[in-house]
Amino acid sequence: MISGALQIAGLLLGGLGMIGTFAVTGMPQWRVSAFIENNIIVFETIWEGLWMHCIRQANIRMQCKVYDSVLALSPDLQASRGLMCAGSVLSFLAFLVATVGMKCTRCRQSGWPTKGYILLAAGLLFILSGTTALVPICWVANTIIRDFYNPVVNVAQKRELGEALYLGWVAAFCLLAAGAIFCCFCRCCEKTRSYNYSVPPHHLPLNQHLHGTTESAYSKSQYV
Repeated sequence: MISGALQIAGLLLGGLGMIGTFAVTGMPQWRVSAFIENNIIVFETIWEGLWMHCIRQANIRMQCKVYDSVLALSPDLQASRGLMCAGSVLSFLAFLVATVGMKCTRCRQSGWPTKGYILLAAGLLFILSGTTALVPICWVANTIIRDFYNPVVNVAQKRELGEALYLGWVAAFCLLAAGAIFCCFCRCCEKTRSYNYSVPPHHLPLNQHLHGTTESAYSKSQYV
């Protein structure tokens, strides 16, 4: 009962992390224009993402344009595009593998030990996908904070952390938590199986022990 609940919890966390990773990859709110000092044009908001940049005017009209070239992006966004795509693919594969390895899923010629190894592979994939998604998010956030406090950077070019970064941190945490649940679950099941296979002899049932003693006494009486 507890094992099934843990598997469902891990699968739900992994599914939320996968959906969040896909959403973060496509969202344009990675960098948001900052309203500081003389830059008080509040009726226009600039969003910069991995694939496009958008201009939103007075919450009424929004125009988005896809980047003409990858070279138009900054180095952190160029690397983030590839890493987020890799993280999305890994999270999707981890979710599929975890679904196959679930206890409630039946497959031909797949016993529980085999499913345990499948869940372990799913857990490792979840951890790898969470790490892959966490690296570009932290990298972009560090660049934004560094430029924000850099006096050399023009005020109009300074940006703030967008909603996509916060959502990315939550998605990466869900992926890492799902991977930890599956890995710890498989480890605990492995210890339980090894304990069940090596039962000490003094834990034999009492009736079996008495039966053996009676047989030995009967054999001795025959020889006498």
